[in-house]
Amino acid sequence: MLGIAIVVFVGALTAPPGRAALDPFGYLLLALPVAAITLRRRLPVAVLVATSACLLAYQLRGYPGVIPAVPVVVAVYVAVLAGHRRVAIATVSAGFLAVVATDLTVHSGLPFRVVLQDRFLLIGWIGAAAMAAEGLRHRRAYLAQAERRAEEAERTREEVALRRAGEERLRIARELHDSLTHSISLIKVQVGVAVHLARKNAEPVPDVLLAIQEASGDAMRELRSTLEVLRTDEVPEGEAGTNGSGLDRLGDLVERARTAGLPTTVTVDGQRRGLPPVVDRTAYRIVQEALTNITRHAGPATAAITMSYRPDSLTVQVDDDGNAAPAPRQGTAPGVGLVGMRERVTALGGSLSAGPRPLGGFTVRAELPIPSDTA
Repeated sequence: MLGIAIVVFVGALTAPPGRAALDPFGYLLLALPVAAITLRRRLPVAVLVATSACLLAYQLRGYPGVIPAVPVVVAVYVAVLAGHRRVAIATVSAGFLAVVATDLTVHSGLPFRVVLQDRFLLIGWIGAAAMAAEGLRHRRAYLAQAERRAEEAERTREEVALRRAGEERLRIARELHDSLTHSISLIKVQVGVAVHLARKNAEPVPDVLLAIQEASGDAMRELRSTLEVLRTDEVPEGEAGTNGSGLDRLGDLVERARTAGLPTTVTVDGQRRGLPPVVDRTAYRIVQEALTNITRHAGPATAAITMSYRPDSLTVQVDDDGNAAPAPRQGTAPGVGLVGMRERVTALGGSLSAGPRPLGGFTVRAELPIPSDTA
């Protein structure tokens, strides 16, 4: 604004003499366009008309120079950039024709070629401003369109990824249902028949059969829960630690381990309390997987479970005194139990350590943070 004002007034005062010297009305015609430019963004068309009218009046009066065209150049640029290209062309063309007609008819009948030469610089400024604004407007429109296309492509990619993830979950759910459900059901039925026959014949039921019967029932419940999650892609709020996979079922888990031949003790350190479902479920899974690994890899052993409750964390530790075997024994398929435990703990922001004990055996220790709002 200040720069335009300086350019206009200095240019008018230093221009070659015109047909009329600057008077108060001439200075007013210089000041009004400069003042109108301040409203160019809110009222682009009105400012263009006002500045063009002042320039036309300035030229018709014959004041020196064409410096009042500077505000018109700015107004044309803003108007075209705002999308008022036709209005800008019409306004500037009308003003130009009016000035040329006046020069040809009123002011000494100058030749048409001379009049065009005198006004050529003025038209060049205005035309350059209009072309620059039009180019910038097209560039902005192109960038906006490219951004919209990129956003649409990103949305499409996300939708495709979600659809494929959903299809993969359904495929996994079908495979689990068709394979594991059948096998576990068959085990449960056969064990149930064996238990029934033993009782029918008044024979003692082996503890191992009872443990298998209970474990197969729990496996079926958890499998159904897993299949439901895979098919719906969501876990109902408050149910992440239910369906037989929370610390409230720790006693049953320990009892099954004892029945299967693994002497197990449980020690609780601190005040036992309710936990967030995801922490409760993770703690149960860690104990479950650790006992499974002891049964598979440690040989004859005993297990000791320690649950340490702290204000902001829960520590789960499972020790055994068996033969620690970092690698699977011959004939035993490699598993991903420790990897799965570490993933569960890391997802909660906790830490997991697992390794042989100095005096023999193996230790699994997990630190599970408890959010302050639930601690």
